[in-house]
Amino acid sequence: MSVRHVLTLADLSPGELERIYAITRDLKAKYEQGVREPLLPGRVAALLFEHPSLRTRVSFEVGMAHLGGTALFLGKEVGWGSRESVADFARVLSQYVDVIIVRAKSHQRVEELARWAQVPVINALTDLAHPCQALADLFTISEHLGSPRGRTLVFVGDGNNVARSLAMACGHLGMRFRLAAPREHQFSPEYVEHLHRVAPQIQLEMTTDPQQAVRDADVIYTDVWTSMGQEAEKEQRRRKFAPYQVNAQLMALAPSDAIFMHNLPAHRGEEVTDEVIDGPQSVVVHQAANRLHAQKGLLVWLLGAKSPR
Repeated sequence: MSVRHVLTLADLSPGELERIYAITRDLKAKYEQGVREPLLPGRVAALLFEHPSLRTRVSFEVGMAHLGGTALFLGKEVGWGSRESVADFARVLSQYVDVIIVRAKSHQRVEELARWAQVPVINALTDLAHPCQALADLFTISEHLGSPRGRTLVFVGDGNNVARSLAMACGHLGMRFRLAAPREHQFSPEYVEHLHRVAPQIQLEMTTDPQQAVRDADVIYTDVWTSMGQEAEKEQRRRKFAPYQVNAQLMALAPSDAIFMHNLPAHRGEEVTDEVIDGPQSVVVHQAANRLHAQKGLLVWLLGAKSPR
């Protein structure tokens, strides 16, 4: 039987997403009752990180602890791709752990690792995709708005890894995805074609007009304008994205019950103002908390533990 990896949400079917969410809801309900169900006793996760992290690292480490397992944080000293070949590294690491969770600069490096790994590999962030973030985000939306089907998520800003994963999640779950970005920062034609192939029912729109984009939004979402590795472009990006700031004026154009989301960390005063991110429509803290619950659901599903039906 081949090993299942989750490198993008294209690796999951809509039915599998729903199954993961069923597990997530059950585990979160028990968590809120003070129950930490040890569904993965003795299991070990390797956290192989090239980028700094708060939410991703802590949520996966705590999640494994809640499930009765252990997480090992692996830094540069393990020599991924430097001290030995990726093939040797992946095959040996697979002898020690049950799952490898990777936060890497290059998606191609993660694909190569997964090609040789003999245990599941989870992408915890690459330049291409951030599937764990989108997984938690759609779960958060369902808690606030009910079923995402028929709703509209408007992403204001750069069509980056987070936006790409959110678009795919929306396509799987019947939610309209609208990207408001400068034309050169919208999805490439190749990625649009990929989205339509993976999620044939996707409702995808792209525009350069953020004011028009948010008028029927159920969710307004933004992310930093300059991601890790793009620091040299910071000033150029600040000028280019200035009209795409999510501020009180933009939020006022949306329905009053629309929610605001940001995957964090935020550059306050750039892509979002304090009055929005700290305002009554913001669910960013709840959104961050759900990283823990959604990733627990993913781990239980992926590692094949006996879980509630």
